[in-house]
Amino acid sequence: MAGILAWFWNERFWLPHNVTWADLKNTDEATFPQAEDLYLACPLAFCIFMIRLVFERFIARPCAMGLKIQANGPQKAQPNAILEKVFTAITKHPDEKRLEGLSKQLDWDVRTIQRWFRQRRNQEKPSTLARFCESMWRFTFYLYIFTYGVRFLKKTAWLWNTKECWYNYPYQPLTVDIHYYYILELSFYLSLLFSQFTDIRRKDFLIMFLHHVATISLITFSYVNNMARVGTLVMCLHDAADVLIEAAKMANYAKCQILCNLLFAMFAILFISSRLGVYPVWILNTTLFESWEIVGPYPSWWVFNLLLILLQLLHSFWSYLIVKTACQTISKGKVGKWNPLHVSKDDRSDIESSSDEDDSPPPNHKLHSSSTTNGTNKNHGTNGYLTGPPYADEH
Repeated sequence: MAGILAWFWNERFWLPHNVTWADLKNTDEATFPQAEDLYLACPLAFCIFMIRLVFERFIARPCAMGLKIQANGPQKAQPNAILEKVFTAITKHPDEKRLEGLSKQLDWDVRTIQRWFRQRRNQEKPSTLARFCESMWRFTFYLYIFTYGVRFLKKTAWLWNTKECWYNYPYQPLTVDIHYYYILELSFYLSLLFSQFTDIRRKDFLIMFLHHVATISLITFSYVNNMARVGTLVMCLHDAADVLIEAAKMANYAKCQILCNLLFAMFAILFISSRLGVYPVWILNTTLFESWEIVGPYPSWWVFNLLLILLQLLHSFWSYLIVKTACQTISKGKVGKWNPLHVSKDDRSDIESSSDEDDSPPPNHKLHSSSTTNGTNKNHGTNGYLTGPPYADEH
């Protein structure tokens, strides 16, 4: 184990040439980042998760109730042992052949079975109230941490001149403000990483998981090798847009459509300008070029910049989704009443739509074959609902 630790903490990987870990030990005159400082983030992440539960229960939930947001979830599917077994043990999205087999076995028409599976899938998804509480928690944290970051950074020299991030590197003392900022951000993203498996399941689950891993890795890397100055710039820049998107989602859940549209437009402008403009021009420029000129490259420098570039690729992907959403909405001529958070397979949507069908209980007998086959196909394709609009079933 000692050999593995010695290999992992190899000075020639983590630190610039001619710098050792001994040079960065804390003294009476200066305090430097220590890897063991990050151990505090694990129990703190659990504390943040517990605070979140209390916040959602005693603050967010009453606010939601005050906004008339109902706790009722989607309509539950009628109990059926055969369909339940297929749903839990085989597939939640039966294909055409399986639907026809179930139709004969139960003496139900295909369309009713499709509706049952849709309702059963919806049944596992949280209510609008739960989604509002989650967004309000994230909005509150992002607003607090962004405000803290701005108040702290406006007093620093490296906010106004990014070359200050590299002068006298790595012998830059760790201040209490930087330590607090880092540990809190790392703890929050650790809590998000693990709670992602219990939170509302998003369609971009893997992308968000990759984002959280990259963020945690960047925070850890930049702290351990004392790139904390540029790290604070990266964190503050990213928190700005997150405040607006959570606010827009809250407005959407509260059915304040005009406010939702306004907040989403502000979010889109800020996100694209900051992630595709400010981030590469301001952040990547200093980490790739100014640091090369002042400090020079070394192994962990390459890893750090590779993670920053990975983050830029994620920014580009999300910017594409935002622009695509806006363009598709405008092209449909619904600018005045569009819902930017739920259009065109919205990658952040939370619940399937069933507005195109009634929710009547399954009939006791099978419809006439010509009615099922011809009538349904005329309006919906081979299997009715399955071949409807791309965002009708999995909205």
